[in-house]
Amino acid sequence: MSAPSPRVIEPTEPDSDHSKTSWRNINLKNLWPDDPSHPVKVALRTYSLSLSLSLGPALLPVALTLVNRSSSLETRLGSFRRVLRREVGLTGFPFAITVAICGGIALKHLLEAIGVHNVDKQDDPEVRQQPVMASTFQRRATARSLAAQACSGMSNSTPSQKAFLSNILSSTIALFLLQRTRLSKAGSRQPFSTVGLTLLFFCRATDAIMQHFLFVPSARKADLFNISANRSKPAGPSTDLLLPAEDNGKTKKYHRSIAVWLDAVVFWACSARIMWCFFYQPHRLPPSYVKWISSLANVDKRLLDALRLMRSKEWVYGHSSSHSHLLMSYAKDRGYPSSWGNPHVLPACGTGADMVWKALGVPGRGGVGGLPCELLHSRVTTRWGLDNSCLANVGVRFSLAFIEAMALYLPVHFLPLLFTRPSSIFQRHRAIPALLAAIRSATFLSTFLSSYFFAACLTRTLVLAKLFPWIPHDVWDGPYGSILVGSLTCGWSILIENTRRRGEMALYVLPRAVKAFLPAKWTAGNHPGARLAERIVFVLSLASLLTLAVHEPESLRGLSRWTLAFVMKGSNAEFWKKRKEQIETCPQTPISPSSNSISTQSVDRL
Repeated sequence: MSAPSPRVIEPTEPDSDHSKTSWRNINLKNLWPDDPSHPVKVALRTYSLSLSLSLGPALLPVALTLVNRSSSLETRLGSFRRVLRREVGLTGFPFAITVAICGGIALKHLLEAIGVHNVDKQDDPEVRQQPVMASTFQRRATARSLAAQACSGMSNSTPSQKAFLSNILSSTIALFLLQRTRLSKAGSRQPFSTVGLTLLFFCRATDAIMQHFLFVPSARKADLFNISANRSKPAGPSTDLLLPAEDNGKTKKYHRSIAVWLDAVVFWACSARIMWCFFYQPHRLPPSYVKWISSLANVDKRLLDALRLMRSKEWVYGHSSSHSHLLMSYAKDRGYPSSWGNPHVLPACGTGADMVWKALGVPGRGGVGGLPCELLHSRVTTRWGLDNSCLANVGVRFSLAFIEAMALYLPVHFLPLLFTRPSSIFQRHRAIPALLAAIRSATFLSTFLSSYFFAACLTRTLVLAKLFPWIPHDVWDGPYGSILVGSLTCGWSILIENTRRRGEMALYVLPRAVKAFLPAKWTAGNHPGARLAERIVFVLSLASLLTLAVHEPESLRGLSRWTLAFVMKGSNAEFWKKRKEQIETCPQTPISPSSNSISTQSVDRL
């Protein structure tokens, strides 16, 4: 019996129709990750949000020049292209922040994947049985040995520590991109100042860490800050008994009261420094912030210049000065005699000032020297004939500031309702609390302004100057007189505001106050030690914020929590889900036919 002939298998060509069908059957949705925390989705959300935040304010002046046609078309288009090139480029703010946030996430996944790959490859029995292949693998893995050791060391760390190390590296790269030379508004290349961003990240990170230690349970603190995740617990009684009982209602209430009062104290101290710098050192504050305070306070620039000259002893009561024309022209424009603003004529002390006031025709200022209060009061009181009353000035300033504050805070409280659930503005159980919250916030801001001027009048006219008439009025009108008393008084109006908003208000003014305390040579970026310290603070602060946003989002609050929750998880953020559930479970109020809609304006100042 003959052996069967071998079967010859002829090569077949691939079925082109089948390949075409397989490509057609591919669902494009499968290529898009479903996980909202995937680095690709995080990158898109981060870049779009940061681009809108940076490109919008940068293009607004350019758009105004395009509308006004104040220059040639070529010049306007050139400035438009420079702004786009600066903001959209690799050294722009959107790309750098995207690298900082998404780079840390991607780097963490990459290091974990490299560590698992190296461990699996070293433990493979087939590799161990082949000495030649093992030696070849060892030679090729020399460059990867450091990474493997680092990954094996990180495997004993907590996930939060791995994320923190990854975020440090990505934040360093982002800082390097931001501090590279870039095109300025004038077209020249100069380094970008990151002092403002550094202080913002530092204040937010410090607040998040303090909130973490005040409100996060002790067990979660231990999980977050353990040196090793695989550390075995010692036998014996649990150490959790030595920690304070966070589940106790009294402890939570005590910690919450500490946080509320700490927010109030921080806002008070920061507002005192900011208001003092507004009068004497406005260059330490952002120009837009100075402009907004000036419009709200409605103080003439000549009066501010005179106060700064009093501080430098160039404008002294009872002496003539080369700057005497400042307040003399100001008094004349207000409808008073120019002698009311002449420092050579005005009495320096309260003793013997009555005769001078009688000669000048100043009423109601007996026993007090200095500049008449009529020049410090609002122009509206002059129209109504109440210019010689300090109490009337306080009431008028409160009313005018309340109207401006309502125009500011109505959009702040009603725009979130319009964005999340537009029909809710017609529901009483939502519209009335929002209206009351806007009234409360407007009362806070108007009290802030009016209390400042009332404290100044109490110091220089009504109380302290009359109790101590022998003290020269250069002291009462100087930097440590009425201006300081007003600065130390107005900040306590934060107690009127809602406790939840106090923290956000404190975090808003804190970076500006810290920058106002720093020496000018530090903030200018010319000091090598200050530049190195700023870089370290920037990297550590941003890395801490990004780590807490993933592992302890409850530690964040306000804008930092909202922004990072949207960036990291999109609409799947935990507190957004709870808010949607609360909105859906709330009973609806029938809409009255006579209900009026409230028109809002988008204002982003506070």
